[in-house]
Amino acid sequence: MPDLDPLVPDVPALRSRLDAVGYLADDALATALLLAVRMRRPILLEGEPGVGKTEAARALAAVLDTPLIRLQCYEGLSSAEALYEWNYPRQLLAIRLAESRGKPLRDADLFAEDYLLPRPLLAAICHPGPRPAVLLIDEVDRADDEFEAFLLELLADAAVTIPELGTRTAAVPPVAVLTSNRTRDLHDALKRRCLYHWIDYPDTARVAAIIRRRVPESAEWLAARVARGVARLRARQELTKPPGIAEAIDWAGALHALGLSVLDADAADRTLGAVLKYAEDLEAVRRAGLAELVDAEAGSDA
Repeated sequence: MPDLDPLVPDVPALRSRLDAVGYLADDALATALLLAVRMRRPILLEGEPGVGKTEAARALAAVLDTPLIRLQCYEGLSSAEALYEWNYPRQLLAIRLAESRGKPLRDADLFAEDYLLPRPLLAAICHPGPRPAVLLIDEVDRADDEFEAFLLELLADAAVTIPELGTRTAAVPPVAVLTSNRTRDLHDALKRRCLYHWIDYPDTARVAAIIRRRVPESAEWLAARVARGVARLRARQELTKPPGIAEAIDWAGALHALGLSVLDADAADRTLGAVLKYAEDLEAVRRAGLAELVDAEAGSDA
């Protein structure tokens, strides 16, 4: 196994390196990620949509200078779809070529390495190294119970079985990061195999810092006001989809794209579609009045 300690020697160093690739993590999250790397254990990141779970995996891959291999989960996802598929057009071409030559093919000739197309899980298992790939199993709560059960063997043994070719065991097991929006409870058996960390919404100061990092054209005062406005929106209990960090970044980006140098009620109304994504939410916020989303003094602090 490769020694990753020089890349993640301690929590402050990991925080600094995550910062360098554009991800601002607190001590708790940096500690959880460091443990996942050091202990070679999968980690389950849970939290509301838009708090940065997926980006945490991307940033970790960047810090480790290794590929990020992402599996986006969805209802009905099967283990075969996540593992591999066969190159059917190429197999059919081989069959026709063999028939034209009068040489019939055996099953073993068709279901061989040359015709195998790895999907994310197999690609992570077969990654040659020298450093482990980061395997992101995104929104695992959207998958079915059967797929969740299938993951148990893969996470425990870093191995998968291809009926036609046998069992593949990872020479360099991936760093597995699972994310969940907690749309349903995951089974205890899966959780037992993982380290766990809940990512909460960051405070407004950290959100403002993230906005400044992702939208550097935004003035410091404007990033702070966007962060406070998003926090006020999240405090509204009736919203169908409270905005997260991604929406805060989009809001600041929309203000910049329109050349707006203030965040007042008019600017908020023009750009509200960047931060709220349901018609009912837009209507509710506009009905309540947009002045409450912005500071009393909406001019530039420059």
